Amino acid sequence: MQTLTTAGTVIAMAFSSAFAASPPLGPQRQNELVHLVRQDCGSCHGMQLRGGLGPALTPETLKDKPADSLVSTILHGRPGTAMPPWKNLLSESEADWIVDKLQKGFPDAR
Repeated sequence: MQTLTTAGTVIAMAFSSAFAASPPLGPQRQNELVHLVRQDCGSCHGMQLRGGLGPALTPETLKDKPADSLVSTILHGRPGTAMPPWKNLLSESEADWIVDKLQKGFPDAR
């Protein structure tokens, strides 16, 4: 019985680590993402993210948009528009972080 319990625990740990959430982003990566959004996204969405070629990325304009849809737009772009895919540069957890910050009010670059 002890052997079965141990085997079950090992299997449970293997599955839980395989599906564990990504670790939180460190301060350095957060600063890099702020810079990326302010500079690269800002070139189309405006340096203050209040709109330009692309729509505004302010909390007011994004508050009713589903976060998963915004993450998908960041990662896969919008075909037929100027919005490029960022999946080669950003992970899904990084796109999640960006969307969360955009919906709350994006931090200024440091």
